[in-house]
Amino acid sequence: MVHGITAPAARPDLGFGRQVDDELGTFLDSRRDRWIESGTRPCFSVLRSYILSPGKRLRPKFCYWGWRGAGGEPGPQILRAAASIELFHSFCLIHDDIMDTSDMRRGQPALHRQFADIHARSGWRGDATRFGVNAAIVAGDLLAMWSDEMLQTCGLDAAGLRAAYPYVAAMRADVCVGQFLDAEEQAHGGSLSGALLVARYKTAGYTVERPLQIGAALAGAPQAMLTALSAIGRPLGEAFQFRDDLLGAFGDPKVTGKSNMDDFREGKPTALVALARDGASAHQTRQISALHGNPRLTGDGADLLRRIIVETGARTALEAMIDDRVEQARQALAAAPLADSAVRGELEVLLTSTAHRES
Repeated sequence: MVHGITAPAARPDLGFGRQVDDELGTFLDSRRDRWIESGTRPCFSVLRSYILSPGKRLRPKFCYWGWRGAGGEPGPQILRAAASIELFHSFCLIHDDIMDTSDMRRGQPALHRQFADIHARSGWRGDATRFGVNAAIVAGDLLAMWSDEMLQTCGLDAAGLRAAYPYVAAMRADVCVGQFLDAEEQAHGGSLSGALLVARYKTAGYTVERPLQIGAALAGAPQAMLTALSAIGRPLGEAFQFRDDLLGAFGDPKVTGKSNMDDFREGKPTALVALARDGASAHQTRQISALHGNPRLTGDGADLLRRIIVETGARTALEAMIDDRVEQARQALAAAPLADSAVRGELEVLLTSTAHRES
């Protein structure tokens, strides 16, 4: 059974990202006056630009194809529902950049840096950096609320929204648990088992598994379908995180839009570094301890860390872990009771592009 399809179809082809952005822009513009009445026009403009900055829109895509996999037809309502997850994603990015003290996101200053710049340029009282962080925290919270509002007003009927709610709630909880685990792992020094747990909660759930399930639940999918989508989404989401770890260490900042030194300087307890520690000699272990988590890490120090990662076999091992999880997801996809072969084909393309990407 499919819920709430009443409007003309919208095609999720090469313009899918543009359609999602159109829905986001429409929603944000409908909230503009409310924001400006109690806030500032420059901050709203920066926030709007931040949300609509070029991105992969992976989470809306997985939500959409979860819907289609359960028999849902194309339509603007599901596009709005899927786009709401992008607002939640922006909330996650904003808070993650604050927690990691990251300066860049998608090739531009992180939102807290942009807000700090508004404060400095406007000549406002107080500390610009503190204002930027405080304003970005509140903006992120607002986006989490707007995400819920956008979903609840997407035009799909109440039955579908009720069915999807447990998976929306699980997505939110997974991210918060994952962020806490990430902070705890960093405080403990990190381990491979800990990094795997962080990847499962912080990334796999809200990147692939839950969006797939939300879309399918909105379309009235049976439990067997929802379980099958979990079997696809969890390993693929973990592969996504492991690829992110590799890009954080070896990626080209001009392509990824973020630094390839922040994870090193922050001392992020990634699976990549955990594998390097496990395979390191005594001398390499001392080098990793001296370099990883050093906020003043130089380019030469980062290059040395990269060499150690390669020499210990950690990079090759993590690539193998990605391949293993992609294969798990591919087998689960082949067995999933999807609505038609076209949906299976689209998910196969998404599977490959998610795990093997350059940004």
